[in-house]
Order: sequence, then C-alpha cells, then structure tokens
Amino acid sequence: MGMRVAYKQIWVGMTLCLVTGMSVVYAQNTPGALAPGNGTVASTRLSLQQCIEIAQQNNVQIRQGQLTVDNTNLQLRQSRLNLLPTANFQSSQSLSGGRNIDPRSNQFVQQSINSGNYQFNATATLFNGFTLKNTVKQNDLALQASQQELRATQNTVSLTVAQNYLNTLTGTEQLLIAQRQADVTRAQLERMQKLVSAGSAPEANLLELQATLAGNELDIVNAQNTLDLARVALLQAMNVPINQAFEVEPINVPDPGLTPYTETVQQIFDVAASNLPEVKGADLRVRSAALGVEVAKGYLYPTVALSGNLSTLYSSAARRFSPNGSTTQQQTLYFVTGPDGLQTPIYQNVPGGDMDIFPYFDQIANNFNRSVSLILRVPIFQGYQSRNRITTARISQQSAELTALNTRLQLRQQIETAYTNMRAGANRYRATQTQVVSLERAFQVAESRLNAGAINATDYSIAKTNLDRARASLVQAKYDYVFRTKILDYYQNKPIAF
Repeated sequence: MGMRVAYKQIWVGMTLCLVTGMSVVYAQNTPGALAPGNGTVASTRLSLQQCIEIAQQNNVQIRQGQLTVDNTNLQLRQSRLNLLPTANFQSSQSLSGGRNIDPRSNQFVQQSINSGNYQFNATATLFNGFTLKNTVKQNDLALQASQQELRATQNTVSLTVAQNYLNTLTGTEQLLIAQRQADVTRAQLERMQKLVSAGSAPEANLLELQATLAGNELDIVNAQNTLDLARVALLQAMNVPINQAFEVEPINVPDPGLTPYTETVQQIFDVAASNLPEVKGADLRVRSAALGVEVAKGYLYPTVALSGNLSTLYSSAARRFSPNGSTTQQQTLYFVTGPDGLQTPIYQNVPGGDMDIFPYFDQIANNFNRSVSLILRVPIFQGYQSRNRITTARISQQSAELTALNTRLQLRQQIETAYTNMRAGANRYRATQTQVVSLERAFQVAESRLNAGAINATDYSIAKTNLDRARASLVQAKYDYVFRTKILDYYQNKPIAF
C-alpha cells in the first residue's frame, strides 16, 4: 500500500516540468496521432507533444479565445477605417398628381409631376480631441493582450493534458512494478514449496508467501484500474471518445547530478515577469485602459470637420423657351411723364417662341450644384455624459492595474513554492539514495538467511517491502527534483531538454 501511495505522487513533480515546453507547442496536424475531430486512432503510440497538439485543436476554450482575437482584430481594423472620410449618395424619385409645386420653378401647377433629387456628400473629421487616433492605439493593445491571453489558455490546456499524460505513465509504471513484485513472490513461493515438500522448511512459511502473493495480485488489479482511469482522463482532456486503444511514450529522465541551483528567487521572478503571457497580457490591458481614458477625454474637445456636397434635380413639369424668330410688343409696368403731364406707357419687344420639354440630362446638368462647408461642433452640455465616460474609463484602468498586480503576486508565490520544493526535493533525493543502498544490503542478507532457513517468510516479506518502498521513494524523489528544476528553467525561458 505504501508503495502505491508513493508512486501516485510521482506525477506531482513530473507535471511541473513537462509543461515547460508546451508554450511553444501550437495546434497543427501531426501524423501518427489521434485524428482530431473524428475520434479515431491513427496510431497506437502517442507522445506528450502529440497529445497536447490534439487537445489544442479540439479544446473549446482555445477556439473561443481565437474568436476573441479575431473579433478584437476586426475592431482594430474598423477603428483604422474610421480615420477615413465618409461618403454618402442619396437619391429620391417621386410621382405626384393634382395641384403640385414644380421643384424646379417653385410654382404651383395643376398636373402630374415626376421628379428626382440626387445628392452626394462627403465628410472628413479634421480634429476631435485625438479620439480616433487613441482608439486605434487602444484597440491595437487590446489585440496584443488577447493574443497573449490565448497563449495563456493554450498553456493551461497543455498543463491539464500533461498532468493526465503523467498520470497514465505513472499508472503504467505502477502496473509493471506490481507485476514484477508478483513474479518475485511467485518464484520464491515455488522454491518454498519444494523446501516444504522436502521437509526443509515449515509449512507456515509457505502459507505466508501465499498470502503475500494474494496481496500482490490485488495490487495488480488496483494498478490496472488506476491506469484505466488515467487513460480516460487523458482522452477526455484531448476531447476524444474514450473507446480508443493507445499507449503513451515513456520519457527518459536523466539521473540528477544534484548541482546547486544558482539562480535566486528574485532572478527567476524578474525573468518570468518579462516572458510569461499572463503577465504580458495583464500589462497590455493596463496600457489599453490608460488609452481608454484619453479616448474619453477627447469627447470634451470641439470637433472640426470638412464637408462637401454635390446635388442636382429633375422635374417633368419643367419647360424651356425656344424662340422662333418673331417678336411682339408688350406693355411694361413703367411709364414716361411728358411735358403736358400725361403718362405714356413703355413697350418692349418680346421674342416669340414655344415652351418645349426640358430633357432629363439637360436638367441634370443645368441644376448641378456644389458646396464646401467647414463644420465646428462644440460640446457645451450633454448631461455629464463625457465626464461620466472619463470616470468609467479611469475605474477600468484601476481595475486593470489591480489585475496586473495580482498576476505578479500569484507568479511570485508560484516561483517561491517551486523553488522551495526544488530544494526539498534535492535533500529528499540524497537521503533516499542512502536509504536504498542500506536496504538493498539488508534484503540480500534476509534473502540468504531465508534460503538457509534462518528466518521465516514474514521477516523476508518485511525486508522486501521496505526495499520496494525505498526504491519507489527514490524514483519519486528523482522525478520530483529534476522536474522542479525544469519548471524553474521554464520560468526563465530556458530550453528544456531531457
């Protein structure tokens, strides 16, 4: 039982290191792995990197994070396009009957009129308190923050996969150890059976070894159940159906040289604070929120814009005069007073002609109008909307600053814990090494004395159990120390090699 407990703890140290290489692992198609999306097995042997890649392709949170990045990128593109002038074309066509106003002459006419109005307008913002430019900068920082947060999500998913991967490796090793223990006990039982049959050993020794073998077989059953659960957890972490048959590739861990770790906690923290995506994303959110305050302040300034307009119109009631060469005299409203005091009316020659239909395109060209306007809009009172917008932006900035501070506090605590565990693991490995050497000698003596009939099977089983537990503890201490040094290397952005 003690051995099983010891081996179940191996993954605690292993998990921390194996995820060190996951920040550079991104979703990509990998041959010879579980085919993502269809839930089938393309290979019966998977590496940790393949498992991580499959999980990152299938994970819903990563997909949501990618959508967030795409949406933020779209907002950035739109804020850049907002710097360009706006242009609009407007057209209206109407048909009316009865007494109407001719839109060309502005006179009442008694007829059906078909009219059209066409306008093109363009407006360019010259100044608005740098709101548009600051919005572009704010969205650019928000995009970078979203990308860093997506990397952090990928690391979290990789961590989960690595934990379950190591649980599977641990379960496999537990099963092999249990089987080897049963084989050793079974061989000793066969030998004891011969000794008892020959009368060279008491039957109690045989019964004791049979009980030990039954316990070993129970350990095999428990180890197989643990391995099956670990496999299920790994497949679920990869978002793949559990009805898959596969094996995980073992990882070769070198024997630690136990050289002192030279970097201090502060040195590790300084490097980690500049490299981890969680910290980078939090800092970018602070900078983005600071620009949000500047954007809100921009609404307090006047807005200067330049506007241009082109327009024309058409009316079916419009007519134009076409002279025919004749003239007529018509009396005007003016009079001339003669010497006798009489007023004589004044006449004028009026050319004769006809009122013809005014063609459509001639009206469009004749009624063409153009204008340019410089617009100044000064905010005076808007229900304190601008002031409240600034206050809200400052609150968001303070919240982002607190989030960044808390991210650094958590990072420092994680590094301090990992550093302390690394030192404890080094001390435990040294002590366990000495213990294993001593117990190996003690077991050799116990085995020789059992063969000579000097001790009973109970004493032999105790010596064997103590040695097995010590060896399990040594493996645990070895993995624990090596992987805790690797996680410290990860915080310092060092390459991880096994």
